[in-house]
Amino acid sequence: MFDLKWIRDCPEEFDRAMGRRALGPQADTILDLDRRHRDALSSLQDMQQRRNEASKAIGEAKRESRDADALIAEVSELKRSMPAQEQEARALAAQLHEILSGLPNVPGPDVPDGEDESANAELRCVGEPPQFDFAPKQHFELGEALGGLDFEAAGKLAGARFTVIRGKLARLHRAIAQFMLDLHVDEHGFSEVNSPVLVRDEVLYGTAQLPKFGDDLFRTEDGRWLIPTAEVTLTNLAMDRIFEEDALPRRVCAHTLCFRSEAGAAGKDTRGMLRQHQFEKVEMVSIAHPDHSAEEHERMTACAEEVLKRLGLAYRVVVLSAGDMGFGARKTYDLEVWLPGQDTYREISSCSNCWDFQARRMKARYRPKQGKGTAFVHTLNGSGVAVGRALIAVMENYQRADGSIEVPAVLRRYMGGLEVIAADG
Repeated sequence: MFDLKWIRDCPEEFDRAMGRRALGPQADTILDLDRRHRDALSSLQDMQQRRNEASKAIGEAKRESRDADALIAEVSELKRSMPAQEQEARALAAQLHEILSGLPNVPGPDVPDGEDESANAELRCVGEPPQFDFAPKQHFELGEALGGLDFEAAGKLAGARFTVIRGKLARLHRAIAQFMLDLHVDEHGFSEVNSPVLVRDEVLYGTAQLPKFGDDLFRTEDGRWLIPTAEVTLTNLAMDRIFEEDALPRRVCAHTLCFRSEAGAAGKDTRGMLRQHQFEKVEMVSIAHPDHSAEEHERMTACAEEVLKRLGLAYRVVVLSAGDMGFGARKTYDLEVWLPGQDTYREISSCSNCWDFQARRMKARYRPKQGKGTAFVHTLNGSGVAVGRALIAVMENYQRADGSIEVPAVLRRYMGGLEVIAADG
C-alpha cells in the first residue's frame, strides 16, 4: 500500500516506479478517484454541518414561536440525500483501495531494471563447487536408490508434487531444520515462534498475498488459508500494534510447513522435490526502524548466508531486478546454492526489504522518542533457509561414488553422530 500524499506530490515519480514493474501509468486514475473521494467526503461533511445548523435553528424558531416549516423541510431533504452521498464516498473509497491493493511495491533506486531474472545482478560467489571423479547424480536419483525419497508412495497419498521422506534422510531433513533454528536463535538473536499455518483473509492481505495471488494458495472450506510461508504469520504479529522506538528491531523466526499451489509452475521441476505443494522453511522476519532497515536487510542476508557457509555449500548472491522481485518487495537478495546434479545454481533463500509497504496494510507503527504521533515501521523477511532445498543441496554436494551421502560435520550432533548415510541406510 502507498502513501497517497506522496502520489499526489510526486505522480511522475510514482508512474516511473510502476513502469519499472512493467505497468503502465497509474497516477492519473488514482488521483482522479482520490479527488472524487475527497470531494464526496467534503460534500457529506457540508451536508452534516448544514443539517446540524438547521436542526439548531428549528429549536430556536420553536422557542421563539417562529415558522420553522422551511427549515424542517430542508433537514428532511438532507436526511434523504445523505445516505446516497455516504454510499458514493464508500464506493469511491472501495475503488481506490482495490486499485492500490493490486499495485506492487516501488523498486528501490539501487535495484536493477529489467523484466525478469535475466536482468538480475550477481553480487558475489562464495565457496568452490565440489569436484567429483564420477558423474554426480541428482537428489531424486540418490534418494530413491537409498530408499529415502519415495515419490510413488507420496503420489498415492496426495498426488503430484509431494514427497515421502524415510529413514536416515528424514532424520537429516529434521537435523537441517534444527540446526538452522539453533543458529538463528542462539547466535543471530532471533526469537523462536511457533505460529499457525491456517490464517484469515486479512492476514494474507497484510503481507500482500491477497487479493492478487489467491490462485497460488490453498483455501479450506471454512474460509481459512494455508500459509505459503511463515512470513505471513510472523510479520502479522505486528498487525495493529504500536512499538516503542527502543523496542526495534524485533527479530523472530519459525520453522513451519508451507503450502503453495504452484499454479504457474506447470511443467517446471516435475522430478524430485525442488518444487512442492507442501514443504518446510525456517523463516526470519524483522520489524525495523525505517532509518535502519537497509542495514537490517544486509544483516538478515548474512544470517541466511551463514547457514550455507556452515553446511559447506557453495553459493552466490544476486540482487533481483525490478521485474523479478516479489510483489511486496522494495529490494530482494536471492541466495542460490550450487547443485552438482543439475550443474547449476538454484534459489535456496530470498531476503527482502519491504519498507513500509506491508506495514501500511497491517497498520504496524512505532512511536518515535522525539516528536508527536506515530510512523510506520519497515518489515523484512527472509528464508533462513528452505529446509527441503537444503536437504537437496546436502545430498548432491556430499554424495559419494557408491551412492552414499556424507553427513556435514555441523549436522552430526543432530544425527546421533552418524557420519555417512549408506546405501543400505
